[in-house]
Amino acid sequence: MATENTPPPNFVKQAMRTMVRMGSKSLFHFGLTAMGFLGFITLVAWLGRPTLPK
Repeated sequence: MATENTPPPNFVKQAMRTMVRMGSKSLFHFGLTAMGFLGFITLVAWLGRPTLPK
């Protein structure tokens, strides 16, 4: 039985290679994701704000 001693794939290196290859498209998608996440967190905070008695 011959087994290959290949190391597990390094997902960080693979992700960096993909980002370099895709260029600005990757950064645009990252920006959209970040804005969507911040918008979602803001919406949840606004809907869950406590009501203070006057």
